[in-house]
Amino acid sequence: MHLQNRRYITQITAVLVAAILVLLSACSLPQVSAADRIFLPLSLDFLAEYQLPQTTLEGTTVGGLSGLAYDRTRDRVYALSDDHSRSAPARFYTLKLDVDATASGEGHFNSVMVEAVTLLKDDQGQVYPQDTIDPEGIALSPHQSVFISSEGVASQNSPPFLAEFNLTGVQQRSFSIPQRYWHNSDSEIPQGIANNLGFESLAINPEGDRLFTATESPLIQDFDTPSQLTNRLLHYWVGEPRPFLVSEHAYPLDPPPVGAIHNGLAELVAIDGGGHFLSLERYYSPLLGYGARIFQVANGGATDTSKIASFKGILGGVKPARKRLLVDLAQLGIRLANLEGMVLGPRLADGTQSLLLVSDNDFKADQPTQFLLFRLRQS
Repeated sequence: MHLQNRRYITQITAVLVAAILVLLSACSLPQVSAADRIFLPLSLDFLAEYQLPQTTLEGTTVGGLSGLAYDRTRDRVYALSDDHSRSAPARFYTLKLDVDATASGEGHFNSVMVEAVTLLKDDQGQVYPQDTIDPEGIALSPHQSVFISSEGVASQNSPPFLAEFNLTGVQQRSFSIPQRYWHNSDSEIPQGIANNLGFESLAINPEGDRLFTATESPLIQDFDTPSQLTNRLLHYWVGEPRPFLVSEHAYPLDPPPVGAIHNGLAELVAIDGGGHFLSLERYYSPLLGYGARIFQVANGGATDTSKIASFKGILGGVKPARKRLLVDLAQLGIRLANLEGMVLGPRLADGTQSLLLVSDNDFKADQPTQFLLFRLRQS
């Protein structure tokens, strides 16, 4: 055979072999969806429940717990009460939680001890007067201070706020809140946070320089239809010299389940520095009581909505944060309370990450405060 023909046959054979190898490789590799590339491989295991009876400490009623922050250096949890400075001044509590997990994977919630109460004070060192604050979210900074969100008291013309407090409870810095969040029912077009539906959530990234909060429900000017509910998620820089708003994103809120009268975004937890969160949505049904769902949220690639005055009629051009259901707590087989707080807690004995939830008992003496313990896995 002519040498040139041999070379030609060799080249054709090599091309065919390469094509077959590529085809075989493509068939053997697992197919990864676009959603799988966006979300982290997370799962949650329910471990235990603990019920804390209503008690008092230093003249205050321990109740209305709506936010949690975990201090890893002290192994303590700070629990924020959503008292409007009515039964006692606005405050947070220091808790000692005793949780563990066995080698077989079972978890235990042994006890919750209320060790201290810290009253919140303004930048003049004065406690907040009644109905000037509705504290809902709390997050611990790397500098041993706490950020606190208040959804305001719209019925009393008390605006929402975000502020930083030292661990003695004195306000250090306050954040600028965009005007569109301020309640204004007197204008031609009502706007702002609806009463009791404001900054329920608060989360800080692991690096400690970014803070996130979101409205519990849509702003008044954003509400479109009961089947299309879109909240706003704020992203702040909290480093020096002063905090400022970096961006804002649309958060797609699930409509209330059949029979429920309200579903709201109760809490956010930042699980990395790449825009991944856990969110807690909580609803109420007159027949079935409370229910809740935990989602994984990814805001990478979401539209910056900070220049959009109203979502009405334009949502088709807005790319919201994405979310994926992790667990429906109504399927746990326990009666759920009004769950409002969520935080990454201590490492369990087997080295896995715990997730803690707490309920707001509305200061009802016959209604205990419910704590739930989960294991968060990342495969």
